Amino acid sequence: MEARVQKIISQWGIASRREAEEMIKQSRVKINGIVAHLGQKVDPQRDTICIDGKPVSHSDRPALIYVLLNKPAGVVSTCDDPHGRTTVLELLPENLHKGTGIHPVGRLDADSTGALILTNDGDLTFSLTHPSHNISKTYHVVVKGHPPEAVLKMWREGVVLEGRKTRPAKVRLIERLANQSKLEIILQEGRNRQIRRVAEQLGYPVIQLHRTAIGSIQLQTPKASFLCVGDYRHLTPEEIIFLKNQLNNGQLTINN
Repeated sequence: MEARVQKIISQWGIASRREAEEMIKQSRVKINGIVAHLGQKVDPQRDTICIDGKPVSHSDRPALIYVLLNKPAGVVSTCDDPHGRTTVLELLPENLHKGTGIHPVGRLDADSTGALILTNDGDLTFSLTHPSHNISKTYHVVVKGHPPEAVLKMWREGVVLEGRKTRPAKVRLIERLANQSKLEIILQEGRNRQIRRVAEQLGYPVIQLHRTAIGSIQLQTPKASFLCVGDYRHLTPEEIIFLKNQLNNGQLTINN
C-alpha cells in the first residue's frame, strides 16, 4: 500500500517523522535511485528506499523503545546540538541511542527540568505532538513574587500570546515563600515557552520550571521509586497501552 515516504521511514523506526522530513529536504533519501521529495508516495513492497546510499526496509526496524527521562537543567531536548551542548540522548546508554532511531517527544527548554518521553515509535511521536490532541502536562513552577487570586484566575482562563489566547489551564498555589510562589500548572497545549511567556507577561517571571507528568505518566509512581535527575526508566506496558488508548480516543485526560 502506498504512503508518504516520511511516514514509512517513521513507521519503520528509522527516524521521527520530522527527522525524516529533514533527511528528504537534505536530499539524503532516494526512491529507486531518484532523489525523493516531501509528500512523495511510495509502495514499500515495490519501491526501494535508500538513505545516505543505503537501502532500508521494514526488517531494519529496531525494537520499539519507550522511556521516561528526568531531564536535568542545561541539557537540550534534541538528538544533536550544533553548539556542542549535552543532549538528552547522551544521558541514555549507548545500546538505547545508537542505531535505534530514538528521539525526544516534544521538548523541554534547556533551563527546564523533568519528565520527557523518548521513543522510536514515529506514529506515537506524531500523535503526541499533533495540536489536535489534548495531552495534559503537569508542572511545578516557582515564580517571582506573590500573584494574587485575580492573576491566577486570569491565567486559568487564558492569556493572549501573539494574538491568540491560550487554552484554559489549571493553576493552583502550592506554597507561598518569602519572595516567591510555588504553583502547580496543568496545560492542555504546548506552545513555545508558554509558561515562561505567560508568567513574564503577568508580571511574575519564572525562576524554576519542572515537569512532573505527561498525561498519566509520572516521574514518581506508587509502584516505583522517584526517578532521580538525569535518570530514565522504561515505560510500563500499562503506561504504553494507556497512552495509545487515549490517543485513539483523541485526548489524554487531566490528572487532578
